[in-house]
Amino acid sequence: MNVILKYFIICCLTFSFIKVKAQMPVKNLDYFLKQAQSSNPVLKDFENQKRSAGIDSLIVRATARPQVTASGAGMYAPIIRGYGYDEVITNGQALEALLNVNYDLLNKKRINNQLEGIKIQSDSIKYADQLSLYDLNRSVADQYITAYASQVQVDFNREVVTLLKKEEQLLKTLTRSNIYKQSEYLTFLVTLQQQQLVLKQAELQFKNDYATLNYLAGITDTITTKLAEPKLEAEIFKNNQFFFTKRFELDSLKNINLKNGIDLNYKPKLGVYANGGYSSSLVLQPYKNFGTSVGFTFSVPIYDGHQKKMQYDKLKLSSNTMTSYKAFFLRQQNQQLNLIRQQIVQTDALFGKINEQIRFSKGLIEVDSKLLHTGDLKVADFIIAINNYMAAQNLLRQTNINRLKLINQYNYWNK
Repeated sequence: MNVILKYFIICCLTFSFIKVKAQMPVKNLDYFLKQAQSSNPVLKDFENQKRSAGIDSLIVRATARPQVTASGAGMYAPIIRGYGYDEVITNGQALEALLNVNYDLLNKKRINNQLEGIKIQSDSIKYADQLSLYDLNRSVADQYITAYASQVQVDFNREVVTLLKKEEQLLKTLTRSNIYKQSEYLTFLVTLQQQQLVLKQAELQFKNDYATLNYLAGITDTITTKLAEPKLEAEIFKNNQFFFTKRFELDSLKNINLKNGIDLNYKPKLGVYANGGYSSSLVLQPYKNFGTSVGFTFSVPIYDGHQKKMQYDKLKLSSNTMTSYKAFFLRQQNQQLNLIRQQIVQTDALFGKINEQIRFSKGLIEVDSKLLHTGDLKVADFIIAINNYMAAQNLLRQTNINRLKLINQYNYWNK
């Protein structure tokens, strides 16, 4: 009875282990991209900057309304033994408490220009936010591809170790039957041990690459899970370079806004004001010194040493510099995209030849394995066949990873 119970428990535990292993979560690229976006402080900073720009717009609109201030002042200038300020100037003492209202009558265009400047600033923040997001996605995707390549390397090395272990048991039996020499068995055993070390190194590399991926995504979890194969396809070439050239458009709009601001500074300014309250020297009937006043202010620039032209010249230099940068960037971007497309095409052309080499190498291993079972093959030849198969598989993986990274770069520049 105890034996049956023990057997039942072992079966349950084994089934549970298999079930848990089968249900091991698989994380894909989208998971890490979303985690990176939600935890990245730079993106949150840009979000706060956009909100701050909205508040700046409200502040500018508030300055367009009449401005009301309250002011107060008091003064006493004593004369001691004939020494003191001249009472004709100071009246000896004064007390003032006023409520002032000021309003700029010609401020509409200035306010609109300031609001336009804030809108350009807000668009620049949005652009920087999107650029930061693209950079983050590219970095995370590139590291995900690297980690996935390490995972595939581990799986392949584990497959090779399993194959070698299986053949090692057979070779041991054949060596004991004097079909193979002891030296040949030891040579095969050394190869097996080397491959086991390679597997350990691959597992360590995968853990490091996975940890780096978590670091970039802002994930603190130390548990390593299986990564899904990244699904990346090259986007259709749009041939307009809209996103990356938008920064030059924003700079151009900024220059136009600054030029309009310069023009407005040389326009006439007209304002009105009114105040009411108490203002007295406290000398004659101070209880009657309550009153009010209204007035206006007007100013128009006449000559400032040609500063306006100098500011125009600075803006023109800035515009010329921006034009040069834009032309250079467009040439570089087109060259970059053409180069990456060419590399993708050349990489795709390799897959057929590599798969053919893998097929022949795998077929050779199967034939050599049968010959090994009958003792009609040298162990060294079997090891060479395995090495050739491993080299072909490594080349396939590396080529595929290079293709994915090229696509990642291509999609980044083809926004």
